[in-house]
Amino acid sequence: MYFKFRMDAAYELYKSGKVKYILVSGDNRHRSYNEPRQMRLDLIKLGVDKKHIFLDFAGFRTRDSIIRANKVFELTNFTIVSQPFHNERAILIARQKKIDAIAYNAHNVRKLYRLRQFPREIGARVLMFIDIILNRPPKFYGDIIKIEEHENTIINKSNKLDKSKIKS
Repeated sequence: MYFKFRMDAAYELYKSGKVKYILVSGDNRHRSYNEPRQMRLDLIKLGVDKKHIFLDFAGFRTRDSIIRANKVFELTNFTIVSQPFHNERAILIARQKKIDAIAYNAHNVRKLYRLRQFPREIGARVLMFIDIILNRPPKFYGDIIKIEEHENTIINKSNKLDKSKIKS
């Protein structure tokens, strides 16, 4: 339900004209598990134009997604769509990295499901603070990708980085 509610919320923002493009970021470590591709398919089913969806295949963790949105996709301000507990962590990461981001809260799941998620979230928050203290970079950067209308929405999964374009 977390996933469904996030896709619904992203579509609400798109349909209302609050956002023109959607960057979907998630895990793609295994051939059989591809979060960005599934998000793209579901958003298209909801009515989002495929030319307005960009895929970040290296969003293994929230920190990676936030930093890559800024450094790889060159977004200087953006909206994060997630449930409230996750948005709190994402916004703290963005602020710490001096990234201008806001959060849009998707519907939350029932309380029983949130209780099952609680231990995982505690661990994620501890890891977030360790990452901040150690200033850990994302697992991968990649070639710069401009968010703009285009025909081909499948992005090359390169891990190269033009460091001259990265501002610390």
